[in-house]
Amino acid sequence: MAALRLTIRGRVQGVGYRAWAAGRGRALGLRGWVRNLPDGAVEAVAAGDPEALRAFAEACRAGPPAARVDSVASEEADESLAGDAPFHARF
Repeated sequence: MAALRLTIRGRVQGVGYRAWAAGRGRALGLRGWVRNLPDGAVEAVAAGDPEALRAFAEACRAGPPAARVDSVASEEADESLAGDAPFHARF
């Protein structure tokens, strides 16, 4: 198991990005969460199979159709930050 923290910047709030990312994370069998940040970015913490994490990070670089992703910063994270629940959006 491994974990990643992603910070996604661009037009990523108000376009369904959190719900889309939560669906991608669940589809890939990941644990974790996604939330809006006060500065307009979106943060995601995901834990699971390394190949699923790579696929999730790649999907986040594209985002949903209404989003415009300018950048995705990725760093390793402690698995405990993802929690035990299936991937979900935080409000």
